[in-house]
Amino acid sequence: MDLFSNALLGLSVALSFNNLLYCFLGVLVGTFLGVIPGVGVLAAISMLFPITFHMEPTAALIMLAGIWYGTTYGGSTASILLNVPGSPTNAITCLDGYPMTKQGRGGVALFMTTIASLVGGSIGIVLLMLFSPIIAAYALSFSAQEYFSLMLLGLVAASSVSNGSFTKGLLMVVVGVTIGMVGTDIYTGTPRFIFGLLDLGDGVSLIALAMGIFGISEVIASIGKVNTKDLDQKTLSFAAMKPNKDDIKRSWGPMARGAGIGSFFGTLPGTGPSLAAFVSYAIEKRCSKTPSHFGKGAIEGIMAPETANSAADQTSFIPTLSLGLPGSPTMALMLGALMIHGIAPGPQLMTEQPDLFWGLVMSFWIGNILLVILNIPLIGVWVRVLTIPYHLLFPAILMFIAIGTYSVNYSVIDILLVAGFGLFGYILRCFQYPMAPLLLGFVLGPLIEQHFRRSMLLSDGQLSTFIDRPISLTILIITLLIAIWGFWSGLKSHYRQMATQP
Repeated sequence: MDLFSNALLGLSVALSFNNLLYCFLGVLVGTFLGVIPGVGVLAAISMLFPITFHMEPTAALIMLAGIWYGTTYGGSTASILLNVPGSPTNAITCLDGYPMTKQGRGGVALFMTTIASLVGGSIGIVLLMLFSPIIAAYALSFSAQEYFSLMLLGLVAASSVSNGSFTKGLLMVVVGVTIGMVGTDIYTGTPRFIFGLLDLGDGVSLIALAMGIFGISEVIASIGKVNTKDLDQKTLSFAAMKPNKDDIKRSWGPMARGAGIGSFFGTLPGTGPSLAAFVSYAIEKRCSKTPSHFGKGAIEGIMAPETANSAADQTSFIPTLSLGLPGSPTMALMLGALMIHGIAPGPQLMTEQPDLFWGLVMSFWIGNILLVILNIPLIGVWVRVLTIPYHLLFPAILMFIAIGTYSVNYSVIDILLVAGFGLFGYILRCFQYPMAPLLLGFVLGPLIEQHFRRSMLLSDGQLSTFIDRPISLTILIITLLIAIWGFWSGLKSHYRQMATQP
């Protein structure tokens, strides 16, 4: 009964004219900026954040949240059509979304990701409403040791994302971790690997890395190889967006698993939708009876991560609002919006500000429905981007990537990094090294270092602290099993290929 009353209270707040208008503006702007390659959610919210200073706190949060999950919706469009992730969250969608486009099924991929996002977001909102206090308490019980073990699990799982060998994937994770070490040591203040460039003091930009290895490398690889005259115009029609029965049948399991994984990782501060999408893809590939289809246009390869990142988008508000622990820079901006208006996020928020909390939660339902209404009719518009001559489209992509990267830190060094990572990504592509594990290694590298060093400080340098705690020990055992499974699968695949060669 309390839940029903709270839902009605939130609905009355979310359906007010001002809040409804700001919700619509948020998802519209988020979708638009997500579609444009190179402009991610952090850049979008950073640019629009000052506007919220003069708004009511509930309206401000509703609009910022709409931009947050609207960008995730829009980001998958660029990933599928152009192999350029609108944001790092959608990077993993490139692996199977873009091959579907090259097969003439880009419309189907976009339609199914819209459904996946709606399902993931809906499940995430339900969990947020039903289990917010329980999940918050569970996440709060995680200490540095558990976080280290969880990050290590994410790194090992990332190695299995690639279509190549497990060893190559693990090597790319190490490269990503190494790049993530660039910058100032947060414990000692010592600069590391910055080579005298002060702009690298805060580390390598995630946007520069993601846009370079996925976006620029694709532009380089496509030079002289793409001819829009070869496109089948029938694939651009609205009727071509309809999925077949096999697509629908193969999507239920990935959506269910992706929603569960995304909901879990969304509640953990420091993880969020990017990690959820990568881990969901890795697990889906391991669960599949036909893992060789991944990376070649498998529908499961887009449904699982897109459901996961949408679910994580919603549940990431649990630690942010109920614990005051931002899981990402974007959530830190959400906290900033609250504190500017004199509202302290934490366990008392739901009792002291029920209209704000439940109004925001119920606006998620409205926002996700608005996104479906906006996206499905516009799918034909996005698909027709493919008809633009590539000698005009690719320079425009490069321009948007450069503008989006520069707008985050206003640093010329970031532009040079994008170009360098683009060339590096192209070389990796030539030698068939996977790039997705590199990106996840970069994201998790600094986090795993922080939690490892914190664990050592708390335990006086005793490595046994990671196995003395039951949750940490369980996660480490799962990590070891995944590593053994990965090496064994790689060896079997290698010997199978040798046996088939003449």
